[in-house]
Amino acid sequence: MQEEVENRTVNLAISTTRLTVRTIIAGIRKFLQYQEKKKAQKGRDPAVHGKQSVKKLLGQNQGAANAEIEKEGIKDFERLAKKYGVDFAVRKDKTVDPPRYFVFVRAKDSDALDAICKEYQARAMTKDKKPSVLAQLSKFKNLVASLPKKIREKKQERDL
Repeated sequence: MQEEVENRTVNLAISTTRLTVRTIIAGIRKFLQYQEKKKAQKGRDPAVHGKQSVKKLLGQNQGAANAEIEKEGIKDFERLAKKYGVDFAVRKDKTVDPPRYFVFVRAKDSDALDAICKEYQARAMTKDKKPSVLAQLSKFKNLVASLPKKIREKKQERDL
């Protein structure tokens, strides 16, 4: 009886060990598969989106459309292009005395360029309609300066 119990115990220990070794080997295999998958993903050349160089934009072989933009409007254009998910490149033309800026967009995104231009113009119009904060500030400064100043008397009385 004792010998039978010992044999069962040994068999249980051996089967448990085999199970653990199999589990460890399976885990290592999964990890190696994950590493290879990650390496393969890294190896692919991800498509560049948003702001990029003209060379990269034209390298996508989809043609390009361009539009002229003012220097002050570049940041606003970048925000709107990011909103619409457009790939673009900004190029400075130094041949003209006040330099001009051109925005190149993929030909496929030319409809989005039209929408961006419309929204940019609408924002510019509302910006012109807004009153100047500095003008209002100077107006209120003059108003405050014209008001009579309060005269405070500093007296301390002591009570006993």
